Amino acid sequence: MIPPVLPTYSRAPLHFVKGEGSWLIEEDGRRFLDMGAGIAVNALGHAHPALVAALTEQAGKVWHLSNLYEIPQQEALAAMLVDRSFADTVFFTNSGTEAMELAVKMARKYWYEKGQPERVEIISFEGAFHGRSSAAIAAAPTEKMVKGMGPLLPGFKVLPHGDWGLLKDAITETTAAVIIEPIQGEGGIRPLSDEDLKTIRAICDATGVLLILDEVQCGIGRTGRLFAHEWAGIAPDIMMVAKGIGGGFPLGAVLASEEAASGMTLGTHGSTYGGNPLGCAVGCAVIEIVSDPDFLDEVNRKAGLLRQKLEGLVAGHPEVFEAVRGQGFMIGLKCKVPCGEVVKAGFAQEIITVPAADNVLRLLPPLTLSEDEIAEAVTRLDAAATAVTAALAG
Repeated sequence: MIPPVLPTYSRAPLHFVKGEGSWLIEEDGRRFLDMGAGIAVNALGHAHPALVAALTEQAGKVWHLSNLYEIPQQEALAAMLVDRSFADTVFFTNSGTEAMELAVKMARKYWYEKGQPERVEIISFEGAFHGRSSAAIAAAPTEKMVKGMGPLLPGFKVLPHGDWGLLKDAITETTAAVIIEPIQGEGGIRPLSDEDLKTIRAICDATGVLLILDEVQCGIGRTGRLFAHEWAGIAPDIMMVAKGIGGGFPLGAVLASEEAASGMTLGTHGSTYGGNPLGCAVGCAVIEIVSDPDFLDEVNRKAGLLRQKLEGLVAGHPEVFEAVRGQGFMIGLKCKVPCGEVVKAGFAQEIITVPAADNVLRLLPPLTLSEDEIAEAVTRLDAAATAVTAALAG
């Protein structure tokens, strides 16, 4: 018999009833160190006082206003994002998947209004993850995402990741945009180098196509800059964000230059819940904290400490781990054993991690993770790896 909740997830038998900072409390009282942060969503940890205050204050005023009216909280958050990024304008969504849909529409509408309606093709890359809508899976058609889902939407071309010469050759008179993650998250924490991003930007500039960056997972301070592409000194034309921007409240956004957004005129897009007062009030609190240079300096410092300790962990367990990769608090441990076994062993040590493709264990902790919690995380991962080794030997 099918359960009340559609069984599309393989869920761990854990029932968390409360969160405090970097910790999750199970209903039986156990305290788990959360190194997954809801897959990079809880950027400021659980029950951060500033976010609780922002949500509570707004909840006592108004929860929902239709986008038929002006929404002050939405205007405030948009102004903050424009002030702190390349963007001239912002559209709010509820998720990264919805942001993907708008980014594709925006790129195609741009060319339509320029008198080139044939330019509809979006170039994406193997290993990517852009969401689970029909457009998103067409842009990243892994077997588990598309099997049995019927014909894929046309208008997408998927290239090997890292072959930028091939990218240049693949751009034609029907290409509208290139979409790429500065760091692949679901794909196994595969970062682009600064030079890679500069090369991609240069190719887009030379051919005139738009560059869409998917910073749903790697944005909002996770790499030690507000947005990951800032390290390379380049800017996209369109950018998708979500996850961390709401600190746990469902919120996403598409940021764009005035030129790239020029086709999106009155009535061309909309959302019932996108940009609602609750989400935007929380988003304002998140951005106020995360965009502070001192906060980002601390993220970089602590991420460096975590990376150093993880390198030691890998060296100490060569039968379990192969390498550390990633940037900031977006770290991957490439495993030699099935990474799912390390995740399960972590549960026994009361630590939360996240599996990814390419047999990679993801560490996506709250940006507020303390030095003591970094040491505790590595201690628990060490114990988990020791247990995995013993199981292999036994």
